[in-house]
Amino acid sequence: MRLYVYVLEAKNLLVKDSFVKLRVGRRKAKTRIMRNCSNPVWNEEFIFKFRDVDEELVVSVYEHSDESRFFHGSSGLIGRVRIPIWMVADEDSQTLPPTWFDVRRSGTEKFINEVAGKVLLIVSLHGKVNVLNQSSVTNAKQLEDSSAISQDLVGSKSSSSKSIKGKFNKKSIVTRLERLFHKSDEDTRTDNSSELSSAMSDNEERIDEHPSECSFDEAIETLQSRRSEQEMPENLPGGVLVDQVYVGSPGDLNKLLFAPDSKFRRELAELQGTTNLEEGNWSWKQGDVPCLSRIVSYRKAATKVVGAINATEEQTYIKGDGWEFAVFVNVSTPEVPFGNAFNVELLYKIMPGPELTSGEETSHLVVTWGINFLHSTMMKGMIEKGVRQGMEESFVQFTNVLAQHLKVPNSAELPNKDLVLSSSESDRQSDFELARKYFWNFTVVSTVFVLLYILAHITLSKSKTMQGLEFTGLDLPDSLGELVTGGILVLQLERVYNMVSHFIQARLKREGDHGVKGQGNGWILTVALIEGVNISSLDSSGSSDPCVVFTCNGEKRTSSVELQTHEPQWNEILEFDAMKEPPSVLYVEVFDFDGPLDQATSLGHAEINFLKYKSTELADLWVPLEGKLAQSSQSKLHLRIFLDNTDGVETMRQYLSMKGKEVGKKLHPRSPYRNSTFQKLFGLPAEEFLVSDFTCSLRRKMLLQGRLFLSARIIGFYANIFGQKTKFFFLWEDIEDIRVLHPSLASLGSPSLVIILKKGRGLEASHGAKIQDEQGRLRFYLQSFVSFNVASRTIMGMWRTRTSTLDQKVQAAGTPND
Repeated sequence: MRLYVYVLEAKNLLVKDSFVKLRVGRRKAKTRIMRNCSNPVWNEEFIFKFRDVDEELVVSVYEHSDESRFFHGSSGLIGRVRIPIWMVADEDSQTLPPTWFDVRRSGTEKFINEVAGKVLLIVSLHGKVNVLNQSSVTNAKQLEDSSAISQDLVGSKSSSSKSIKGKFNKKSIVTRLERLFHKSDEDTRTDNSSELSSAMSDNEERIDEHPSECSFDEAIETLQSRRSEQEMPENLPGGVLVDQVYVGSPGDLNKLLFAPDSKFRRELAELQGTTNLEEGNWSWKQGDVPCLSRIVSYRKAATKVVGAINATEEQTYIKGDGWEFAVFVNVSTPEVPFGNAFNVELLYKIMPGPELTSGEETSHLVVTWGINFLHSTMMKGMIEKGVRQGMEESFVQFTNVLAQHLKVPNSAELPNKDLVLSSSESDRQSDFELARKYFWNFTVVSTVFVLLYILAHITLSKSKTMQGLEFTGLDLPDSLGELVTGGILVLQLERVYNMVSHFIQARLKREGDHGVKGQGNGWILTVALIEGVNISSLDSSGSSDPCVVFTCNGEKRTSSVELQTHEPQWNEILEFDAMKEPPSVLYVEVFDFDGPLDQATSLGHAEINFLKYKSTELADLWVPLEGKLAQSSQSKLHLRIFLDNTDGVETMRQYLSMKGKEVGKKLHPRSPYRNSTFQKLFGLPAEEFLVSDFTCSLRRKMLLQGRLFLSARIIGFYANIFGQKTKFFFLWEDIEDIRVLHPSLASLGSPSLVIILKKGRGLEASHGAKIQDEQGRLRFYLQSFVSFNVASRTIMGMWRTRTSTLDQKVQAAGTPND
């Protein structure tokens, strides 16, 4: 279903530079910025897709401030309007007529009930024609009179919605009815502001009062009513413990994990041997920004290293808007050795997952961890290793129990690639629509009007006699007014000519790489470029002409150019030719198109490491851009990425045969079980396969005996000494040089292999490096191979063939096409 929103204008705003953000569920939009005006006029239409009439339209009015955007603050928020979609659906015409809505400050502001202005909106479940027909019969007086009633409906959205479902108390309903139907028109007009203030929803009243304790459902309902614009927090630095998609809504998963009466917690405690489990009630914690939190205490079972200990968790909701939830957990274990020196931190993130082919809703759960050291200690390294091991073991049991309550979708149930790509491609705009938007502006319209006016004047004018310095064929201006008019017309024609030329150049690139199928057999990479948000600009207009260049394994693909926008909609499909080497990284760069791309200005860039994402995550990925301009604007791209192996097992065999010839040793495919164990050990995607592995020692301050793993895209090391686990990996492309050191006393008479990474690469594996040289490069020392010659030849051969192939492709690709 679609919701049509028409943002007409605003009045009595407290600022001069303003714009409006709109949100329905996860879908967002934004108007253009109006400057130097407290009564701005936008006249912009937006279309949102939604699933359920219980969702709501959130209209947020912001003050435009470059400083507030730079510091990512919320000081630019003026106020919000919330309109439940069910209220639009209940109208006879399924259309809310043009209505002035009060813009109210959010609950975190100092003056909660203060009205910061009004905004004029039309909301409909029909198209633009129906909306405009409705608006044509509504005059300004009717708009003002309907404002109070509409505000009461919006202000009491929670009570009205819940009265339909039978979940609200009778007192609330009676109060609303008295306010809506038993007030005189005179009272409504004269005491409009006080009436609207008293007609706040029950949810808003709960937020103001912040009762010390409440039920879980009430707490989550209140949390959702706040609907903060806060982004989902970044993962904690310790690493990812859980990254899984489950069948079920985010709300159901949130309730299963954090509701006080959840069976999941009890079953997990029983499996882990946890006793004395006490879960406190959720309550509002007072402060500058009230937050929802609770205390959970329990006694952990004894392990081989530590006896039974008491632990306390403080769980706090950071975000909870019904679609996404983020819960921060601070775990205190003072009874463990050095327990007073640190706290363990966990971050649970629950987000909507991909929609299944059956139409069922899914949730994406990500759990990360970190350590907060309260004061310095010499045992920091030992504490980190112990906590890492304990967390990994504990959350293996966590995922096993959770899988008994919620189903994990299999690959057959996930969205089909062709279906996803066809839906993306169907949303592309026609050239006519793009031209209409680009040329429908004051400059073009005024130029055409003046030109037609002058042509009409010439047609109607009679021939005149020559005068002054005129002669046959040369007609000079006869007055200063004619000279000025001619000059203005020439300047306008020049500007229109430049716009037409720019549009034609941009359109010539529209079908450059879009829709071109990849050739050959092997690994085919398909990228669907959907849209961008908050794309930065160098122009004072606030808009740019963004164009995206993708680079993978030395090949480049270029998108079309979207003109004069900071939120481009591409909906293009770019496919790379088949590669014999499975790709590791996709490089993305956004340019501001102004002629040849090699002369264009970069608006941001990103690097997508395929090994860090599951296929379900790549299928619907928001990528934040890096760079000064992009980071100050919080620019993002929406991509859908698919990596397919067209020949299946045969591609793997061909790859091993090719590598075997290079290293001088026949390489055999490993068993599915061995490959699965390898993938699980390093958290790699399913398409990664093991090529070879060797027993060796990693030299740091002390020798660490372990195993070295070589795959198509990575080189990894794993060791487990008395329960202390060490593992890391980096890409073959990260390696700058590999050197062989002759036996020495320091290497215990064994030759060593030194792997030197490029500057700034492989930082996630820095804990395994012996040193970081003066150039900032990590160096890894490996020795004590069972057969050093075989191991060194295999490693050197795989690295050289990988890097030489990429270098050749980069040289062949050259600079971007003009």
